[in-house]
Amino acid sequence: MARAGSNKATLNKATLNKAIWDWDNRIGRRVRLRDLHVLSAVVRWGSMAKAATHLAMSQSVVSEAVASLEDALGVKLLDRRPHGVEPTVYAAALLKRGAVVFDELREAIKDIELLSDASAGEVRVACPEFVAVGLLAGVVERIAKSHPQIAMRIAEADVGSLEFRQLQERHVDLVVTRVPGGFSDDDLHIELLFDDPHVVVAGARNRLARRRGLTLADLANEPWVLPPSPVVLDVLGEAFEAEGLDMPTEQISTSSIPLRGRLLAAGRFLTVLPHSALRHAAQHWPLRALPVALKAKPRPVAIVTLKDRTVSPAVQVFVDELRAAARTLRSRAKGYNVFERSGNRFA
Repeated sequence: MARAGSNKATLNKATLNKAIWDWDNRIGRRVRLRDLHVLSAVVRWGSMAKAATHLAMSQSVVSEAVASLEDALGVKLLDRRPHGVEPTVYAAALLKRGAVVFDELREAIKDIELLSDASAGEVRVACPEFVAVGLLAGVVERIAKSHPQIAMRIAEADVGSLEFRQLQERHVDLVVTRVPGGFSDDDLHIELLFDDPHVVVAGARNRLARRRGLTLADLANEPWVLPPSPVVLDVLGEAFEAEGLDMPTEQISTSSIPLRGRLLAAGRFLTVLPHSALRHAAQHWPLRALPVALKAKPRPVAIVTLKDRTVSPAVQVFVDELRAAARTLRSRAKGYNVFERSGNRFA
């Protein structure tokens, strides 16, 4: 029984090897789309001479293309008749499948034309919520107005890691997120956009909101609501460590800016927000940036894409808009004091 099983496995392997050989030698290398196109014209016009005229080829070239196909496939494709030629059953089967191939190719050409059009297409972006409300909102609005044919799909990036699986599995075209200083990956291209400093934020009703001369030591025992982001936790940890303090315990963990805004507005909690996200949040809730400097290394916002992957013109439009928005934010940041405020809103 063992020998019978072994013989069957050997036979299956031989069959597989033959199938691979057939593809490489009879189809992959010898069956050409041009020859299929010629055969289709011969069958359509019913003669090699008429097909040659229609294709602007010599009759000998047409005859050679058909002979090449017959030799590659090992079957006769045309029956010669007194008034022309007729397809054999083999030619009919080949052309039936070939019609599908040419139809798919035509659709592929249409896809390429669409992808090469910068005024249309699709852009798939992943980003954490703070980027979506702070940077992307304006970019998306401008592109929607200037390029109404571009469809934009914005997904939430995984803020719990820096593995970029959405990008590596081709679910998105780019990721816009904060990266640690010096972060690199052999498969990724990282373009730094701007440094978006973190600030400690409280609600306007919080007892600390109007105090001056605050230090991190004054905040160590306060209730904190923080995002489950390794970058934010690292920034806060570095800042407290620089002052010789233990990292405060987060009472609530959530990546939702609206939820944090509501909790802060109630007056008890503290959080950490990027400045760009704070400007947005302060339009919806009465928030204050506390005058406490966080001594931590910058974690700039960056565009992350796959190396050696050609992006569509629509994606390039999106990237160019991101760069322009980043330049504007950098320009505004020069000489700007993050703790300046007017009423409950930031200047």
